[in-house]
Amino acid sequence: MDFHIQLLVLPLLFHTLLISSSTTTDILSQGSSLSVKRATTDVLVSRNSIFSAGFILVGENAFSFAVWFRISSDPTIIWMANRDQPVNGRDSKLSLTKTGNLVLLDAGRVVLWSTGTSNMSAVKLQLEDTGNLVLRTSELGKSFTLWESFESPTDTLLPQQKLTMDTNLVSSKSQTNYSTGYYKLFWNDDNILSLLFQGPDRQISSVYWPIPWLETFKSGRSSYNNSKTALLNLTGVFLSSDGLSFLATDYGVELYRRLTLDPDGNLRLYSFDMKSRMWVVTWQAFPQPCNIHGICGPNSFCTYDRNFGGRCSCLQGFKMRNYQDWFYGCEPEVKWNNSNETDGFVRVANAEFYGYDRGYFRNQTLNQCEEVCLSIQVCKGFQFKFDGSVYNCFPKSQLLNGHRESSFSGDVYIRVPKVKLSFYEKPNVKETELGCHLESVMLTRAYKNPPENATLKVLVWVSVGLAAVEFVCVTIVQCFLNLSRNGKVDKKAQGYMLAATSFQEFTFAELRKATWGFREEIGSGAGAVVYKGVLSDGRVAAIKRLREANQGNVEFLAEVSTIGRLNHMHLIETWGYCAEGKHRLLVYEYMEHGSLADNLSSKALDWEKRFAIAMGTSKGLAYLHEECLEWVLHCDVKPQNILLDSNYNPKVADFGLSKIQNRGEAHNSSFSRIRGTRGYMAPEWVYNLPITSKVDVYSYGIVALELITGRKPTGAQIVSDGRETTENAGRLVTWVKEKMNGASTTEAWIEEIADPIMEGNFERAKMKLLVKVALQCAEEVKEARPTMRKVVEMLECHEDEHAFFFN
Repeated sequence: MDFHIQLLVLPLLFHTLLISSSTTTDILSQGSSLSVKRATTDVLVSRNSIFSAGFILVGENAFSFAVWFRISSDPTIIWMANRDQPVNGRDSKLSLTKTGNLVLLDAGRVVLWSTGTSNMSAVKLQLEDTGNLVLRTSELGKSFTLWESFESPTDTLLPQQKLTMDTNLVSSKSQTNYSTGYYKLFWNDDNILSLLFQGPDRQISSVYWPIPWLETFKSGRSSYNNSKTALLNLTGVFLSSDGLSFLATDYGVELYRRLTLDPDGNLRLYSFDMKSRMWVVTWQAFPQPCNIHGICGPNSFCTYDRNFGGRCSCLQGFKMRNYQDWFYGCEPEVKWNNSNETDGFVRVANAEFYGYDRGYFRNQTLNQCEEVCLSIQVCKGFQFKFDGSVYNCFPKSQLLNGHRESSFSGDVYIRVPKVKLSFYEKPNVKETELGCHLESVMLTRAYKNPPENATLKVLVWVSVGLAAVEFVCVTIVQCFLNLSRNGKVDKKAQGYMLAATSFQEFTFAELRKATWGFREEIGSGAGAVVYKGVLSDGRVAAIKRLREANQGNVEFLAEVSTIGRLNHMHLIETWGYCAEGKHRLLVYEYMEHGSLADNLSSKALDWEKRFAIAMGTSKGLAYLHEECLEWVLHCDVKPQNILLDSNYNPKVADFGLSKIQNRGEAHNSSFSRIRGTRGYMAPEWVYNLPITSKVDVYSYGIVALELITGRKPTGAQIVSDGRETTENAGRLVTWVKEKMNGASTTEAWIEEIADPIMEGNFERAKMKLLVKVALQCAEEVKEARPTMRKVVEMLECHEDEHAFFFN
């Protein structure tokens, strides 16, 4: 079936299945109520079974009346009646009175919200197929709308729902706190659709979209219109009366969509992927979160990294004002009163604070700019920036919207007491990830609508350019590898390699300072110890210090060159290295949740996260085996080498034992020794068989079984010649197969092998699929194992699991 036809047919099939199984109603009649006591059953369901309306738990014994999408495993709330005043979990209800008023009663007595309608007969409340909750009355055979949720949105706009001069979108405070947040989408007085930040104390506010320093027409907007209307349609096209328009990346197909102002201040368009059952971002206003005002609060900086996203850090000598909420920003650790006689300045390089200038002073020296700031009582610092000909000075009354980036040409100077200068000049290592506040899949790039006639030309030139760059880089690195395999590393070739792969060469002193003297150990193995550190540019890093007796210079540089060329969202990224004297260190991105091995016994690792880890790991290995220009075997796939970021997304790590081969080689006999870890090694290592990518497939299968069962393949045996058997892994595989064959029903054996820590909370069909995939990967005969690409396909198409096993 054609792909586009499938996209059209799948939602229709899903509609049919849900409608056939639905026994609920979409209408609340006059004189009836929905009770919080029966929140799971007193629910309105639209006729197409896509939307629900009822009470939803928002806190401990706290409920709000809401409308939500019911197509995903977790409800996606799109409207809420009482977001700032939840009702009690006892005796609260939503009633449609006999007089036609829709009333929300707290504990059955206090009116928290109502539609304000009265003296009406023949009134009903209906949840329509569009997601609109409508209060109607019928007179003389005609229907009249008294109230509708589409005219009072919260943070989400649905297709066919207009955003007018009388409606706004206001973000929630967080993904789990639905009360009114700090960002608003609204029509300003110039008829421009805008985004506004208003801080927690409501004393600070600023418009940040369209870009405030650009003239309106340069942002593609026009104030010359006599209306304020915007609309999103089902095919993913957004049109606004001020000239704003954008398309979803999957536009043209009628899908379930929503435009949501998220808690981080970013306006995002989501489409529901029927295949993965997840919301996918198909457009967003800001690809770079640090450009959103107020995101880190006063006296702080937002630093963007493509792997970590936005990260907040306080200025030197400042501390978080509220450790639960970055929007409150930071405050001085030591209080002082501004004085032009006792104050000095601390420089922060490559940084800026947007707005709140107390003037503009052109062609100033640094000393002159300091004097200007000291002469202004409310000046808290100044921006000192070179415009191409002279330096300009911008004294600041507030240090807001801070942003640090290596590409910035200007510096910020913070006003502090002279006696405390040494204190404020100490590096501030406290840095916290912003947190996306989202439980959705994020696209890896931002999309803009290019000029119609230039689209094809741009794509062609970008493709050619990327291909040329990749060819040059790989050629240079391969030359370097050939030199390193002979034990002769030419310095010039090494320099080219580092430039091509964007590595940074660190000194040992730099890394010792970054780790505070190698103080905080976060991991160790036979060949290395890993420490947490903070680099001079503020990035948090994992710094791996190799034991000199376990790895030589050639192996070390091979690891650097191997991992440095790889670029995939599920592979760890290396930022640099140190090869100084006897010291050998590698600098990686830091992963907040450590390794999979550290988390397997944690209740935080629920079924959804486990399946996502299995999926992500398979994609990373498939990239190594098939998608990069050379064939890379990992050779040591195990839970300790699968790291988890702040959202538990997996990244395959530790390529110290990896092996690069030519893609055309069917097997390789050049491995001089057994590679890998007991319990996860394929039989080929033991029996001296040709080594192929199937050794990683085998190890992946054992890891997948460990994810499912929580059992470790420990206690492996060593044979007389020093080689390891695969007996333990075989025992785990045999145990799972015995449970499958001995159980009377599918559900019985799944329950028996599932990790008890999940307490039975998992999807049976997906669990069954992952078990079958894992067992197929862990076959003794390598020819019976699938490729990692096939594994990815099987896991992605879990809705039709039999297609891969029995066709």
